[in-house]
Amino acid sequence: MDYFHSDHLEYLGDDYYDFVDFEDNPFLEPEPHRVADLDSVDSDIEDDFESSKSNTDTSAVEARNGKDIQGIPWERLNFTRDKYREARLKQYKNYENLSRSREGLDKECLQVEKGKTFYDFQFNTRLVKSTIVHFQLRNLIWATSKHDVYLMQNYSVMHWSSLLRRGKEVLNVATPIVPTMKRPGLLSQSLSRVQISTMAVKENLLVAGGFQGELICRYLNQPGVAFCTKVTTDENAITNAVNIYHNHNGSLRIMTANNDAAVRVYDAESFACVNCFSFDWSVNNTSVSPDGKLFAVLGDSTECLIIDASSGKITGNLKGHLDYSFASVWHPDGRILATGNQDTTCRLWDIRNLSKSLAMLKGNMGAIRALRFTSDGRFLAMAEPADFVHVFDAESGYVKCQEIDIFGEIAGISFSPDAEALFVGVADRTYGSLLEFNRTHYNCYLDSVF
Repeated sequence: MDYFHSDHLEYLGDDYYDFVDFEDNPFLEPEPHRVADLDSVDSDIEDDFESSKSNTDTSAVEARNGKDIQGIPWERLNFTRDKYREARLKQYKNYENLSRSREGLDKECLQVEKGKTFYDFQFNTRLVKSTIVHFQLRNLIWATSKHDVYLMQNYSVMHWSSLLRRGKEVLNVATPIVPTMKRPGLLSQSLSRVQISTMAVKENLLVAGGFQGELICRYLNQPGVAFCTKVTTDENAITNAVNIYHNHNGSLRIMTANNDAAVRVYDAESFACVNCFSFDWSVNNTSVSPDGKLFAVLGDSTECLIIDASSGKITGNLKGHLDYSFASVWHPDGRILATGNQDTTCRLWDIRNLSKSLAMLKGNMGAIRALRFTSDGRFLAMAEPADFVHVFDAESGYVKCQEIDIFGEIAGISFSPDAEALFVGVADRTYGSLLEFNRTHYNCYLDSVF
């Protein structure tokens, strides 16, 4: 992936994409409250959580009564939402590493029926604001229940409770981090001012990767950070992705994917490195099959690899994408793998026949930066770098789709483990927020009556 360093952890999207330049930009309200210089800030959170800002939040009732779900005051602007969307679609530039012909790509993609509603808008809060540090890395939102979600906000990992409508800082990486676990031979070290590039939360474990190859592990039910280190001394060593998973024996493992072309596996109890696999290109993303026996490796290559988790042997080579890949996810049944690419497509692969992709899905504007399946396998969520999240119905063969249309860079997406909630993080200077959607349940009895 492209190496980009920023001394400021503020929203970076404007540096890479040409946005619509209206005279009255809806994203530039008068004197917005935001942190301009993070070098003088250790924490983004005040004790009272700036409760006066709650009037900027949007509820489902307010949205049904006509309020914009992000709180953008279109009625005060010189153009409509539709006009802004039209101009943005025309002027948005997708980032490409490889300038290859995209001719014919649209024809290969599935013809999708849009306009479905699988998840209803529930709430949008600006009390917590998603942020990103690298424009290609967007796995910065993780839900552990339909009421609990974790997100990156500058130098803080925040926990948001949708029940209490309150946020809480659970990890501050601006100040020195001293690991609490002490064991002979454990290669841990203190860290400070980490720019978190990726994260995962599962099994009561929070794992974060940093811009300088850092790895931070904290058990949420224990004080302090259990383990932290730099996994590599390579100069270009961004930790691009982290995974928390069970291997084929049921042991909890942590996997890191780095720009030094290596994938490392750690035991989640001892934090010892139990495996290291090397590749020919920077690894941008990995995902592990539900049975823990295989993992997908994606990176600075048009090809994606299927790897035996025990031996590191390549068992499959997926060919078809036109650019570099940054997202992947396995269907819960373990037979389908989805991969997201900067060629603006998501390819679906049948693990039993990898000679050609099973189907191809396409976004509206840009690269596919994040992918998530629901735990029941019914829906696949696909996020572009900005503005659009697509939710596909797997039971329909992915031809029925809900399109979530918003404005701003997307920091990440996450379904709750019970598939009842979908969270979307928006990174924007003014309208940075966390959006919550709840699964739509139709009353079959009432449907039959009417």
